[in-house]
Amino acid sequence: MTPPPAIGRRTSPRIVLVHTATFRQARQFVPAIIPVVAATGLGGGTITVVALVIGVTLLSLATAAISWWRFTYLDGPAAVVVTRGLLSRSVRTVPNDRIRGVEVEAGPLHRLFGLVRVRIDAAAGSADKDEELVIDGVSRAEGDRLRVAVLTHRSTPPPAEHGEPESDELFARFDNRWLLYAPLVGSYLAVPLAGVGALLRLAQELPERFRPDVDGVEISGLQMLLAVLGLSLVLLLGGSIIGAAVVNWGFRLTRQRGSLVATRGLVTRRHTELEIDRIRGWTLSEGLGMRWVRAARVSALVTGLGDAARRGQLLPMGPRDEGRALGVRLVPDPGPLLRHPRAARRRQIVRALVSGAVVTTAGAVVTLLLGSWWVLAAGLTMLVLGVPIGLGRYAALGHAAGGTSFAVRSGWVVREEAVLQRRAVVGWQVRQSPFQRRAGLATVLACVGAGRGGYAAVDMAAAEVARFTAAASDDWAATFTARAG
Repeated sequence: MTPPPAIGRRTSPRIVLVHTATFRQARQFVPAIIPVVAATGLGGGTITVVALVIGVTLLSLATAAISWWRFTYLDGPAAVVVTRGLLSRSVRTVPNDRIRGVEVEAGPLHRLFGLVRVRIDAAAGSADKDEELVIDGVSRAEGDRLRVAVLTHRSTPPPAEHGEPESDELFARFDNRWLLYAPLVGSYLAVPLAGVGALLRLAQELPERFRPDVDGVEISGLQMLLAVLGLSLVLLLGGSIIGAAVVNWGFRLTRQRGSLVATRGLVTRRHTELEIDRIRGWTLSEGLGMRWVRAARVSALVTGLGDAARRGQLLPMGPRDEGRALGVRLVPDPGPLLRHPRAARRRQIVRALVSGAVVTTAGAVVTLLLGSWWVLAAGLTMLVLGVPIGLGRYAALGHAAGGTSFAVRSGWVVREEAVLQRRAVVGWQVRQSPFQRRAGLATVLACVGAGRGGYAAVDMAAAEVARFTAAASDDWAATFTARAG
């Protein structure tokens, strides 16, 4: 193995052009420049605008060049070291055994200049939530070398047995027909929803001369409302599908040399790699709309990797059965989930009704004092929907323990089932409110070093806590005793 150089490596000088065009470093100076420009009393006109554009561009070029000159990285046999900083120097060292995954991405400008950005995911839990090292502006070949080096802790890939290269195993491939699920996923609706709101706001602010002439055309208020709702619906549906295609186009999940490698993206190509040995479980998430069509998304739970929703994603969306089959290939399913007792159902219904009753009472007071009835209407709606919502919350509850894994499920708007290895558990926490103690229920939290750090079995029978914890973790939990009442 060739030892790394004694001094840090620099990224490609071409990244200066990319950062200049995107004003990456100069953005932090713009808020300070605006008051200065306003105080000087510069007048309007073409000359002023051109001068400001040239000045901001030169500032962006200068800051990008200095940032490139002051940035170095070094991947050694034991750690990755990144040095950066304009005025104050910062040196961050991440041991190789704390690295949880690597993502290589290339946006449009990066692809134009033949560059990539490498994100090295360090162990989660830092105080400032800075859980990744970013090395921006290396060639594709250097990005691939760096990805292999930090994950295998060597400069070259390990040789395969019998001297033959190990073939890649395809785990999952995105079917473009699954893009039709996008309107049912809240995250894909966020951007087009914001766009529709901006268009409506823009239409209200347009000057009269830019508005369409509808003189002589009779349009009722109901027709206008239906037209606006129809256009908004088309924009939402089309925008969500386009957004999902841009993010997930060409998604492939393969197994390569003990790692799971996911590639995706139409405009920005992303290459994410996770070590299989660090995967401790998986989650199957079903939004309210996705449950109607039996669709779901699957994410891996990796030790030390907090952002499982993005960096640990194994299937962005697809049929629920295919998602479950994918998760079972990594961690076996412990078996069918056990339903929670009837007391849990009563508790979920009462909780849903109480919130509606509180809003209804507040709405009645507001109606009497101010004459505004919308709060009262919202409260009555919550009361009417309280029973089905409570039943839906109860139907989502469940837990199971098998030979090597266990599962817990909860959630109503987004139902999430987490399947984890028994060895992933580092501790148990049992919580009981006064109402839970009276009903003989308890919430059991499995503390793990993966995902969001804890996964709960909500409102399970208190008498089952000790048996479940002993079956869902190693021998150290056999002496665990649940105390209820």
